[in-house]
Amino acid sequence: MKLGILINEGPFTHQASDSAYQFATAALKKGHEIIRVFFYHDGVYNSTKFADPPSDDRNLVQQWSKMAEEHGVELIVCVAAAMRRGINDDALAPGFQISGLGQLIEAGIEADRLVTFGD
Repeated sequence: MKLGILINEGPFTHQASDSAYQFATAALKKGHEIIRVFFYHDGVYNSTKFADPPSDDRNLVQQWSKMAEEHGVELIVCVAAAMRRGINDDALAPGFQISGLGQLIEAGIEADRLVTFGD
């Protein structure tokens, strides 16, 4: 099954980012394809290389980057949401790229399911 994922919450404010990552990890282990993860609204904070959580806490930004590298998962950050929050290309962690809402629409068309995490 081809899956698209939409994340609307930041990595340290709600459970949505953790749940999305765990869902994506489980889906990949089951042999499903994640065609794209789209970060929207505060979800764009999942993409910044400037996140520096304590060493005893999970680092979702690094985890997403590793998933992109190992599985070829596209990590797309909404350009408008990123700009509103001061995130540009220079702030992105490896594996993330900035693009427009058309990428979200395309994921919805190409995927068998588009799963949303967060409000």
